[in-house]
Amino acid sequence: MKNFYIQLLKSVDRPGIDALIDYLQNSDFFEAPASTIYHGSYAGGLLEHSLNVYNMLQWYVANLQDSDFELPKISEESIIVVALLHDLCKANCYHESTRNVKNEQTGKWEKVPCYKREPLLPMGHGGKSVFIIQQFIKLTPEEAQAIYWHMGAYDTSPYNTLNELGKSYEMNLLAFLLNQADMMATYIAENPNYKLKG
Repeated sequence: MKNFYIQLLKSVDRPGIDALIDYLQNSDFFEAPASTIYHGSYAGGLLEHSLNVYNMLQWYVANLQDSDFELPKISEESIIVVALLHDLCKANCYHESTRNVKNEQTGKWEKVPCYKREPLLPMGHGGKSVFIIQQFIKLTPEEAQAIYWHMGAYDTSPYNTLNELGKSYEMNLLAFLLNQADMMATYIAENPNYKLKG
């Protein structure tokens, strides 16, 4: 996976991409988790998540480009940049720790391994990724905006109030798909900036 990730980044034709790849290789990006207890909360989870986002974004773009809507073209380079680097802010933020969890069979509390988050540069999520990326390569305004807002409704300070939404999406595929369909309809199908072909 790491080699494929680096190969994709090397296909980006921008000054500074080699320095960015060096930064990634000298960080813990490829071994880091994607989160402490949610998605990818294991060694290598951040790399896997980034590649999953790349695959999903490619799928979305390809299907929308084949639709009957006149949509702006999104380059493969932009797909690579935003998908693979959207969570760059998570590099060098996690360390191994333990937490207490009640064993459901015995009823006793046990220490289990986990990750704790302690960012060296605490400055948010999407904005921090944009800041780090632009130390190396220039982002287009569309790329910077996409990375900045990639968390959508989850990028709020009272994050815990939205935990139940995430749990609902984990348990209920229909709820998640309805959200996606609603967003696609609102921002694409019903957007006056985009017109049907023909």
